[in-house]
Amino acid sequence: MTDPTNIIKKIPRKPTLSDSPLGEIGKLPPQARELEEAVLGAVMIEENAITSVIEIIKSDDVFYVDAHQRIWRAIRNLYSNRAPIDLLTVTEQLKKNGDLDHVGGPFYVAQLTNKVGSAANAEYHAHILAEKYVQRQLISVSTEIIRDAYEDTTDVFELLDKAERNLYNISENNIKRQSLDISTILMNELKELDIRMKNSQNHLNGVPSGFIELDKITGGWQKSDLIILAARPGMGKTAFTLALARNAAVDHKKPVALFSLEMSNAQLVQRLISMETHIRADKIRRGTLENYEYDVLTSKIDSLKNAPVFIDDTPAINIFELRNKCRRLKQQYDIELVIIDYLQLMSGHSDNKSGNREQEISQISRSLKGMAKELNTPVIALSQLSRAVETRGGDKRPILSDLRESGAIEQDADIVIFLYRPEYYKIDTDEEGRPTQGIAEVIVAKHRNGPLGTIRVRYESDYAKFENLHELASRDEYFEMLEGNNRIRYKRFQSKINEDTNEDDSTGFERKHPPDDFVPPPNEPPFDKY
Repeated sequence: MTDPTNIIKKIPRKPTLSDSPLGEIGKLPPQARELEEAVLGAVMIEENAITSVIEIIKSDDVFYVDAHQRIWRAIRNLYSNRAPIDLLTVTEQLKKNGDLDHVGGPFYVAQLTNKVGSAANAEYHAHILAEKYVQRQLISVSTEIIRDAYEDTTDVFELLDKAERNLYNISENNIKRQSLDISTILMNELKELDIRMKNSQNHLNGVPSGFIELDKITGGWQKSDLIILAARPGMGKTAFTLALARNAAVDHKKPVALFSLEMSNAQLVQRLISMETHIRADKIRRGTLENYEYDVLTSKIDSLKNAPVFIDDTPAINIFELRNKCRRLKQQYDIELVIIDYLQLMSGHSDNKSGNREQEISQISRSLKGMAKELNTPVIALSQLSRAVETRGGDKRPILSDLRESGAIEQDADIVIFLYRPEYYKIDTDEEGRPTQGIAEVIVAKHRNGPLGTIRVRYESDYAKFENLHELASRDEYFEMLEGNNRIRYKRFQSKINEDTNEDDSTGFERKHPPDDFVPPPNEPPFDKY
């Protein structure tokens, strides 16, 4: 006869929750009840203990036990009202809050003071409680992610954004920078000043823009600054920022992160090639290059190929995703400049239910400023201007009130720059009678740490390229600004063929610019060392 116990052993046991990884969720959450009692007791027996503990315990939820949460809430009420904190005052405050019976009465509050002899270790105990609280938050967020991930109706990208946002909130709410005494800050600043004095001349101590007069005003793009570059459509915002990225990365080897929400990375590279080679972007896009143009292109793109530029063309990127990508780029490549094209195409957190775009833009601009400070890197964000510019009479130069959708942009920015091309509005001469054809103005309308000013640059519409207005004449001056960096600069040679005529020269290049513009000679290197 078969032994019934053997039959039972052969029947496969149905897996239970404890057999799966999800069974770990059934464990008791991280907590330290004894330390909670010690911290509360220490605060009630020593007057100064609260000042060191309250900076660490920022929420009632740091305490796991409900009674301890209520007692801490009473202590915080007393501290906010600058009332003394001891056994009697805490008991009285609990009575006012209606929580005395919930915590176990006066006897339970009294015995907390017997749990600890002194408040000497209260700060250390509070740090442990804060760590336990972070662990509980991580478990809660992870459990929610696991549950939602098993749902077939869940949008995976929304889930990913939610997970990143929740983790970011945990980090922001629990990991804060401590205050530094002024002597430490002064010593750090003196060290930075020594480095700046060794590496630059004439106060060019930031990331160079490549535009001489602009660098004189800003000293280069400074660390932790938020720079807003604003203009109406058609003024060349993207072209100008590409010039900034190219000058920083190619000429000065500064790693640059470029986030394009409007154009694809292929379109941006086509523009960069056009700017670098003086070949129209439409010919590059269609592939209708002459042989000599292709030769020029292949000889000139090596500088771009080796440039530390990192392009991300994720559309409608939200601020949290942007921040995470910048953090990774900072860790991997130590980026020194971040450019965003453009601010109004970004989105805030996906939980914005109000639909108030102005509030969302305000949140984005504040987050960009926070990111600049966190990464200690200048951030340049492009912005649209309102249509008020078009309806206004006169020369239609933009002003700060023209910034679109939010005054917070002006408030958060360290520098606000406007791009303005008079010829776009059919204005042939400026106030001084100078011709405006091929001229753009870079207007520094706000500068938190320096002067304001307007500089004139050259704009070549065929190549969507911005250059210094008097590049060759100002080159010696720029050398002096960069003397400490030992940069190798280059000059351009003009063609002597058909110098006084607008006819095509023998190379096939159509003469469309004044003689001082660059025209690469055939079968010769387009650049020579200066």
